[in-house]
Amino acid sequence: MSGVLYGVGLGPGDPDLITRRAAHLIETATTVCYPALAGGDSLARGIAADLIPEGATEIRIDVPMTRDRAPAQAAYDDGAARIAQALEHGRDVVCLCEGDPFFYGSFMYLFSRLKDRFPVEIVPGVTSLTACAARAALPLTARNEVMSILPGPLPDDALRSHLRAADTLVLMKVGRHLPRLRALLAAEGLDGTYVERATLGAERILPLAEAPDDAPYFSMILVTKGADPWL
Repeated sequence: MSGVLYGVGLGPGDPDLITRRAAHLIETATTVCYPALAGGDSLARGIAADLIPEGATEIRIDVPMTRDRAPAQAAYDDGAARIAQALEHGRDVVCLCEGDPFFYGSFMYLFSRLKDRFPVEIVPGVTSLTACAARAALPLTARNEVMSILPGPLPDDALRSHLRAADTLVLMKVGRHLPRLRALLAAEGLDGTYVERATLGAERILPLAEAPDDAPYFSMILVTKGADPWL
């Protein structure tokens, strides 16, 4: 019998936000895998470091951060092949995922390659979206309000149509796009809250007008229309 692949959400960064189910799977794992920046550290491993058993086999997937998708796809191909080898030998594999595996999670690339061959269980995690809202003490939606989650790299025309339609806006993957996104929101008469590295030691929460132009990838803009949209 093959092993089971577990896609385990770790939450946004604070180890205290790892669920009990996720912690149990990591603590009892014989094989763990995780993505890492090519040549750099793995945030996922860092979050779960205190739970990984000594002697566990580790499968590190080095993912290049380039606009060209081919190198990253090749990295996931290689990672999936190494995971498959462990599963074929009957070993369960616990894949560590920042945030939630199915919310902009890199685990989806492994899932698509392995789901038809092996049993897979998904363990949800606290998302960056809910973590940012909690840390900013900003309620997001109530009753029949509509929330749109928008990737920052989208072109202005696509963003603009969503900005006008939703009651609450969440702009993710902000990074180098922050000056453009701030100008776009201002042109629509909207302001927002900027959150950077939520729940981590370097966390920053600022009015959007005070946010740095050189925002990191792990940053987000939250916009709620109206003074008290939840009342």
